[in-house]
Amino acid sequence: MSLDAGDLAPVGQHRHRGGLTALSRGTPAPDNGAMTVQARPDSPQAWFRLGITLLLMTIGSAGMYVVSVMLPAVQAEFGVTRAQASLPYTLLMIGFGFGCVLMGKLADRFGIVPVILIGAASLGLGFVACGFVGSITGFAVVQGLLIGLFGSSATFVPLVADTSLWFVKRRGIAVAVCASGNYLAGAIWPPLVQQFVETLGWRQTYTGLGVFTFVSMVLLALAMRGKSPAAQTAPVRVGGPVPSSRPFGLSLGQAQALLCVAGTACCVAMAMPQVHIVAYCGDLGFGAARGAEMLSLMLACGIVSRLVSGAICDRIGGVRTLLLGSFLQGVALLLFIPFDGLLSLYLISAMFGLFQGGLVPSYAIIVREHFPPAEAGARVGTVIMCTLFGMALGGWMSGKVFDLTGSYHAAFVNGVLWNALNLSVALFLLWRVRRVGAGPQIPLRSAPTA
Repeated sequence: MSLDAGDLAPVGQHRHRGGLTALSRGTPAPDNGAMTVQARPDSPQAWFRLGITLLLMTIGSAGMYVVSVMLPAVQAEFGVTRAQASLPYTLLMIGFGFGCVLMGKLADRFGIVPVILIGAASLGLGFVACGFVGSITGFAVVQGLLIGLFGSSATFVPLVADTSLWFVKRRGIAVAVCASGNYLAGAIWPPLVQQFVETLGWRQTYTGLGVFTFVSMVLLALAMRGKSPAAQTAPVRVGGPVPSSRPFGLSLGQAQALLCVAGTACCVAMAMPQVHIVAYCGDLGFGAARGAEMLSLMLACGIVSRLVSGAICDRIGGVRTLLLGSFLQGVALLLFIPFDGLLSLYLISAMFGLFQGGLVPSYAIIVREHFPPAEAGARVGTVIMCTLFGMALGGWMSGKVFDLTGSYHAAFVNGVLWNALNLSVALFLLWRVRRVGAGPQIPLRSAPTA
């Protein structure tokens, strides 16, 4: 099915023989003599921006992976325990979670370029500061504030939300490509940084990384100027969901709360294999190295999953993609319980990666399809913060269940139950979509201007 120019009807307008007319009487007709060129969704400009976005996210996500590589050297230099050396990563992730909401709101209000520049300055300053800190406490504070709260968060949720505003027909695959930048950073930065640490030292590596990050992100930010099509006319796919002030026929707060519950639940379940697969393999006698290989396989398949899920999302929509991913993730979790052989675990780890990779990006699609476009950054940021909370809670909870029972089987069952909660929310949202779709759709009163 192909879309022509008339198929992309802006929210608040409908088609007639002469073109597009406004539903709202208060919306003036455009002055053809004073019309300016507007960005088009799915255009070459949109795909060019997507490439820049992928680079920005890959560079901006470096902090989350570099700190793990630096851990042994930092621990040795400051003479602290492993738990104390792990504190910077914990504070970085906490800052990142809150920063997703903050930076999303800033992007909604001021646009994507100022947010990227904030991230560039914060990451550049933060990395350089890490090269000069004199204590583990100072190192942890810099990681939490400059790299987590104001740095890496600026290159995740704002970029995902901005990408969703530039695409209609290929929105799913575009968001998937954008979100894959985070996984791509995990594949590129650790081995690269390790080489520099071994030859130059960890402090010099941090300083060089800060200079590179600042310069490259500022240059890339210049290519991100321009208003998105959604900021001008909020186009939607004909026959698809219409962004509304009452998504799913619910209030904005109720719909947001349901997505937050779903995001938390799916990531509590997701954390069980991702956080504990290495320890699980050690307990089974296969060794930690085998577990690390399974984790790498899981994450590699996650990149494939994100791209495939994006293509599927373009065909069936965000809610149905979430439902499909949730069901398949539950199946993979169930398979971990009866099968614990080495080959079985490799296969199930690959399956789990293929099934779960598209879950988190689907929330961004759901927000873009059903919520006001002008609020995309803040609302995507809130859901992503809940998914990070779910990962943290799931990792701790699985360990606690293991401590209480002496077995990971009960922890897998716990993950399945949380996944069932996510599945139930997805089913409810699908039911609401069908129910609301049976009646007249009430779009936004007018296109957003921010």
